[in-house]
Amino acid sequence: MALSVANLLDRPSPAAAIAWPQAMGRRFMLWIDTEEEFDWSAPFSRNATQVSVVAGMARFQAFIRSAGVKPIYVTDYAVIDDDAASALLRSWVEEGRADVGAHLHPWVNPPHQEEVSAFNSYAGNLPPALERTKLIALRNRIEERVGVRPLAYRAGRYGVGPYTAGLLEEAGFRMDSSVRSRFDYRAQHGPDFSGMPLHPYRAGPEGKLIELPLSTAYVGHLGSWGEQLHPRLQRTGALAGAFSRFGLLSRVPLTPEGISAAECCAAIDSLIAEDVPILSFSFHSPTVEPGHTPYTRNAADVERFYRWWDEVLDHLARHDVQPLSQEELLAAL
Repeated sequence: MALSVANLLDRPSPAAAIAWPQAMGRRFMLWIDTEEEFDWSAPFSRNATQVSVVAGMARFQAFIRSAGVKPIYVTDYAVIDDDAASALLRSWVEEGRADVGAHLHPWVNPPHQEEVSAFNSYAGNLPPALERTKLIALRNRIEERVGVRPLAYRAGRYGVGPYTAGLLEEAGFRMDSSVRSRFDYRAQHGPDFSGMPLHPYRAGPEGKLIELPLSTAYVGHLGSWGEQLHPRLQRTGALAGAFSRFGLLSRVPLTPEGISAAECCAAIDSLIAEDVPILSFSFHSPTVEPGHTPYTRNAADVERFYRWWDEVLDHLARHDVQPLSQEELLAAL
């Protein structure tokens, strides 16, 4: 059996790395954190379960499907429990246009046993028995509503813990995309992903889980020193911003949220230079309609969101980075 990392908070050994088949070429995947609309600046609430962006989701799905992309909608309990949203997701799965995975927001996911708090908003901080029970409840509700058991997972707020990989294996998940390489959330009670790899690797106590880290690049004149410099700059506060403004060093995740198309294209080039085989893009579903996230406050912002995708998809095509679906990934590995 291939070596793996049992704890998603631990950096894997080189032996756990997955050798991506050269014949597959460089690929990209699109993960959509499909979740309720809530005030990101307010305390977490069990009652914030509104799901009203179905029309925006349908528009984006038609757009991205026309580009040949089959996204994975990692979906939380509030969304899958909504009749209109779950019916839409089910139709896409049945037509082979998209896949649906699981996205655990503990505060709106039954059973509701824990205190609602910032610490408990990371599922990996919960007692393992409660994390397991919530995960199984979400998995089963998705299967009931969509007709297919989910194989892909992303922890809400990227909140994996020491037992998450084992719980995912036990529940039958095959893929995880919770490790957000080059980010440290310890100041917010969350995990530290500093120094984690960008390449896919084997995870879980039995090595049955494929970890697909979210893609983040260091760009700028000092980009090659980013792994060493950026964490230190972050601790200094304003200095990190100055380095970014002067083009010296920026940390750029592959997302349309808060990242310009030009920045994202530079990050793509950097990740290609690092020979990353699978580029992982992501955003939050409420961003597809105005007024729900800081990234699309009005209709004009939504149209800019679509122009962002036009530019980034063109850049990927010029570099022959083709889309990758869930089934293609599992078949290749």
